[in-house]
Amino acid sequence: MINVFPNLDRAIRVLFIGAHSDDIEIGCGGTIRRLIASGRDVAVYWFVASGTTERHEEARNAASHFLDGCGTSTIDLATFTDGHFPFEAQEIKSVFATRLRDFEPDVVFTHYRDDRHQDHRTLSDLTWQTFRNHLVLEYEVPKYDGDLGQPNLFVKLSADDVAFKVQGLERSFASQRNKHWFSEDTFRALLRLRGMESASESGWAEAFYSRKAVLGFM
Repeated sequence: MINVFPNLDRAIRVLFIGAHSDDIEIGCGGTIRRLIASGRDVAVYWFVASGTTERHEEARNAASHFLDGCGTSTIDLATFTDGHFPFEAQEIKSVFATRLRDFEPDVVFTHYRDDRHQDHRTLSDLTWQTFRNHLVLEYEVPKYDGDLGQPNLFVKLSADDVAFKVQGLERSFASQRNKHWFSEDTFRALLRLRGMESASESGWAEAFYSRKAVLGFM
């Protein structure tokens, strides 16, 4: 196992960016659990760019589940219009340039750049514009569009991690249960596929796209 932050004598600052209230959990839920369980001091900034009152309440409940045991966390829920991010990009970019950049993250989790959802792509582009000298990992969200790619970074998960993730999704997002893709079978299928690709001993993994990383020997 490679320690990505070998020289930090402080909390690891991790920024999670999601367009909608369930995106971070779908893309990173297992990885979040592994990071917190690692025993390192972790400080999290959790940014969700859109949402109604109901969706914001779901986001808070989910963050409480997934960030249990985290050292410190900030939950930032914005109200940009779902489906209209390309037309609100200037206002969203202002948030990235102030609140998110001021957090000074060590690693940023954001949407896959080639995601076919316009909101997801917009946030990914703004992430790369804002955090040009950071470790940025793009997560994947399965959907009708069929836009899954070939990720190149994997986080191996245990069966308990998978159960924790799936249970958190099902308990937190009642408003999404009527979606044909929002199901335990869908989430487990993708985790199983990525587990196979990464030769995970447990058979489970989450996958990310790392477009640029600097490996240092200090």
